[in-house]
Amino acid sequence: MRRVSDPPHTDDSTVIEQSRRHPERFGEIFDAHFAEIHRYVASRLGPGPAEDVVADTFLTAFHKRAGYDAARGSVRTWLYGIATNLVGKHRRTEVRALRALGRRGPDPDAAEGPEERVAARVSAEGLRPEIAGAIASLNKGDRDVLLLVALAGFSHDEISAALQIPYGTVGSRLNRARRKLREALGGANPMHDQEGPHRG
Repeated sequence: MRRVSDPPHTDDSTVIEQSRRHPERFGEIFDAHFAEIHRYVASRLGPGPAEDVVADTFLTAFHKRAGYDAARGSVRTWLYGIATNLVGKHRRTEVRALRALGRRGPDPDAAEGPEERVAARVSAEGLRPEIAGAIASLNKGDRDVLLLVALAGFSHDEISAALQIPYGTVGSRLNRARRKLREALGGANPMHDQEGPHRG
């Protein structure tokens, strides 16, 4: 039961604002978004590295909460941006896992090494084995944009806010990534059912 002295339940951006004076309120942000951020990071790096990256994501968010600007995007978008930047520090793990998936696909009988776990998780999230090798060959910026669409369902605007890059840069990176994946698939569109919304 809520104590009279507790701030009332409000939306995420208000919770962030209130947590500047009442740090304990930040626990609500953690509770609301931990599972989703963990799924995203684990899909890219596997469960082992994900634990540390997700912990660092929320610790970073807590320390930077005074600089959060609701006008630039939702708290969810902000957290994905922090997580994506931290995933970048583990890109070798991600690239090795994607290449492993591209070579053989998820093998349920394979030894449960870190690469196999990541490959299975990535496949389960809907990234087909035949394009994994092509994803591994993308540069970090293009891969981040592509995977925010594929794994988080982000729009161009959300990616722009999360990565703090111009809207046009999102489009050019996504187009470049899709072109490379189409070439790897012999002309098929790898994101045919995951197109991000475009401005009309």
